[in-house]
Amino acid sequence: MLAGLMNFLRACWLPSDHYVQTGSDTVGRQDGLLWYKDSGQHMNGDFSMAVVQANNLLEDQSQLESGPLSSLESGPYGTFVGVYDGHGGPETARFVNNHLFQHLKRFATEQRSMSVDVIRKAYQATEEGFLSLVTKQWPIKPQIAAVGSCCLTGVICGGTLYIANLGDSRAVLGRVVKATGEVLAVQLSAEHNASIESVRQELHATHPDDPHIVVLKHNVWRVKGLIQISRSIGDVYLKRAEFNREPLFVKYRLREPFKRPILSADPAISMHQLQPHDQFLIFASDGLWEHLTNQEAVDLVQKHPRNVRYLYSVPYDSSFLIKEKGFHLL
Repeated sequence: MLAGLMNFLRACWLPSDHYVQTGSDTVGRQDGLLWYKDSGQHMNGDFSMAVVQANNLLEDQSQLESGPLSSLESGPYGTFVGVYDGHGGPETARFVNNHLFQHLKRFATEQRSMSVDVIRKAYQATEEGFLSLVTKQWPIKPQIAAVGSCCLTGVICGGTLYIANLGDSRAVLGRVVKATGEVLAVQLSAEHNASIESVRQELHATHPDDPHIVVLKHNVWRVKGLIQISRSIGDVYLKRAEFNREPLFVKYRLREPFKRPILSADPAISMHQLQPHDQFLIFASDGLWEHLTNQEAVDLVQKHPRNVRYLYSVPYDSSFLIKEKGFHLL
């Protein structure tokens, strides 16, 4: 597994003559289960992208949009990146990939700016849209109620970085220490995984009448014994009681009814003013962080001889984005 991960990482620095650039997007190259783009351009720099398919069906999606963040000529302008780590099927991640950024542009147009409120409304509209899809498809495809996706996004706009997260993906910043030149890893997002004690405490606080809101099953903490994450897009069977019944598969159905949503779709959002000593960013889902610590990932980028500006990848159902030096240029 580790050898495969390293092969994937090396592929992200392959020579840049393997793609054709089209606007802010690129056409990648396929090599078995590895697919990658290398050194494309967007508004705030360059990026590379790679995907290694881990399952028979790829459940994840990734997205990079550059330029207008609204429908107004006056802006705002910037870069949007999304990492959508699906589970139970590909439908939710694909839905998020197709709708979240469009909702963000709509609300940014209404407010004529980028803000935490714009991002929160975009997440809410995406969740509501997927719920409507589940409602329509329930009679013929009930298992879609058990499909969900983690959702990690970043927006760089006017020198400000907005990070929004649902689930157990993670954003890490590489920041240089002026006195020593060392580049330290700074985690920018909080994960919503029941293995974290603070997440379990939050679940108990929001569900005081349910002593079994988290269960230790096979040495792994799970929400209701079913899922590790506490926040997501989708997973409607744990948010709306009317979808936790037949004909949904028995393994997803709870024995007792629930009165309030078990999982949340409310993202944790933070803002960061980018500084010259902020060197690069890594956006990744849990597949990467199961193999590398924050600092190991930062060291890998910093010590590599090639000046890669953006690396965006999905090793073993995970993805990450890396930006090279020059935040002061934004």
